[in-house]
Amino acid sequence: MSAMSETSSVPRDTPKSRRTRARILDEAVRVIAGQGYAATTNAAVAEAAGITRGAMLYHFPTRESLLEAAIDHIQAQRAALFRDAADSLPPGGDVTEHAIETYWDLLHRTPFVAFAELEAAARTDALVRDLLAPSLAEFDRAQIGDHFLKMLHAGAGPRFQASRDLARFMLEGMARAQITYDKDERVERLLSVIKRATHMLNRKGGVTDLWPE
Repeated sequence: MSAMSETSSVPRDTPKSRRTRARILDEAVRVIAGQGYAATTNAAVAEAAGITRGAMLYHFPTRESLLEAAIDHIQAQRAALFRDAADSLPPGGDVTEHAIETYWDLLHRTPFVAFAELEAAARTDALVRDLLAPSLAEFDRAQIGDHFLKMLHAGAGPRFQASRDLARFMLEGMARAQITYDKDERVERLLSVIKRATHMLNRKGGVTDLWPE
């Protein structure tokens, strides 16, 4: 391939090109969250973004290139939402309860739903698994470690790590569960138990507080 053809194959970095690319990635996240990974083809995303097939190929010639960029986009969106949430504690509010309620809300936002969909797909799709692995590790160490720590105001060490992990993974499991009856009541009870258990691990309550009669 000549230098000229190599240059022409790379999208030019212009304001219009950046806007188009951002629109494609925004729609890719929405398609992943709303229709699932299997339905997230380049053609489906191009249609959702309102662009031509040629414009799509110009920015993302393969599904792999689209998926790789979409994962980075999702990661950036999740990090931004986490940063905003970490700074949104109301004056006088309980930091632990605020963190749990906020993360529960975030798990239902489009970037988090899309990420959960990709996590599910990664179990059987090697391409998704390989592309997603760095983002999983980054979010686990950096975003949860920094922002969730700030939200919980917890200390360091295994006990406090366990309090964050307990809250995080129980909330993520609840978000993916299919609760078929009395959903609101059951979710509210579970959220209350998670808050009490987290308080206990943060040395702000005793075992009898976990399920007060």
